[in-house]
Amino acid sequence: MLPAKLTQTTLSVPALVEALGLAAHDEGGYFRQLYQSDWTVPTAREGSARYGLNTIYYLLTAESPKGHLHRNQSDIVHFFHAGHPLTYFLLSPEGQLSTVVMGPDPAQGHVFQMTVPGGYWKASFLASGDFGLISEAVCPGFDYRDRTLATPAMVRQEFPQHWEALAPYVLEHPVT
Repeated sequence: MLPAKLTQTTLSVPALVEALGLAAHDEGGYFRQLYQSDWTVPTAREGSARYGLNTIYYLLTAESPKGHLHRNQSDIVHFFHAGHPLTYFLLSPEGQLSTVVMGPDPAQGHVFQMTVPGGYWKASFLASGDFGLISEAVCPGFDYRDRTLATPAMVRQEFPQHWEALAPYVLEHPVT
């Protein structure tokens, strides 16, 4: 739900960034964590325990239209909120590449919600318009130790058949 001072007719990138308290994200676009559970769950991951659940807002804009290719260990459910469609590239651990468009118009094949299983690579982009706003719920909760940003060498080695499609979404020198 959007804050009361924002309406569909007043949505703009500066208004969204300010009203939602968003900051630049190292994957591209803007984000803010909204919720983090008080409880944790044990995992076999580095550092073991993870928060049970956390959620974020995520915004791509005409000025920052790409969410760069990355992989998370946790399942992530995405929810479309406002703006223009966002296209997602999803790459399974077995190398199957698919696309999903999140957006406001199911008649055009858009979805309002999708789940990206842990272990899948994903990249996103805003093809047109000023912005696309989603939120994500991550379970077990997001931890930077569970995320891998793709490098060109990694994609060329593991998924050479998809390099051409994914190259625009791979950071040359990702910050980890």
